Amino acid sequence: MRKERHHKGWNEIKTNDSWAIFKIMGEFVNGFEKMSSIGPCVSIFGSARTKPDSKYYKLAQNIANKIVEAGYGVITGGGPGIMEAGNKGAHMAGGTSVGLNIELPFEQHDNPYIDSDKSLDFDYFFVRKVMFVKYSQGFVVMPGGFGTMDELFEAITLIQTNKIGKFPIILIGSEFWGGLMKWVKTTLLEEYGNISPKDLDLISIVDTEDEVIDVLDSFYKKYNLSPNF
Repeated sequence: MRKERHHKGWNEIKTNDSWAIFKIMGEFVNGFEKMSSIGPCVSIFGSARTKPDSKYYKLAQNIANKIVEAGYGVITGGGPGIMEAGNKGAHMAGGTSVGLNIELPFEQHDNPYIDSDKSLDFDYFFVRKVMFVKYSQGFVVMPGGFGTMDELFEAITLIQTNKIGKFPIILIGSEFWGGLMKWVKTTLLEEYGNISPKDLDLISIVDTEDEVIDVLDSFYKKYNLSPNF
């Protein structure tokens, strides 16, 4: 009897997994339809826990403002902290402000600076990440936690393996990123040879909003703006 209950439960799990395909498909379709018309955008990543009085919150807002002035829109994860700062800077500058929200048990709630027709909700991280990569012409990565690192290294991996087109990856805050990038260069590259020197060519560490625009302008003097899939 116990064995029968076990098999019944396993079959229910398999059935639920099959039906989940339609929910996943729906998230992709909705995302593609809404994101396909937003125009050139730059994604801003960073911690949801960053407070409005933090220097990095203020810097993210200023960066978003400059990005809009340079002719781009801004995409964030739609939540508080750095994400809110990015959307706020874009909104205050009169630019496109996109929020890709994710259902989480804590931290995440959409911020009030997202354009009403450009706020998307996701249950699946992997669907949301496709939207970031597909519709971004650059990643601006502020100090953050595991989620920020996940977005950063996935983008680097996809570019490294030629799964997507190249775009600039701009790390903000040499004091925050310096130690990590030193380890990448000395350990991953020089000591173990696990990456190639060219894998780091698209990564810049800067400290000001003007430097962000300089990196974007320099890159797009060589490449046309287009989605990456």
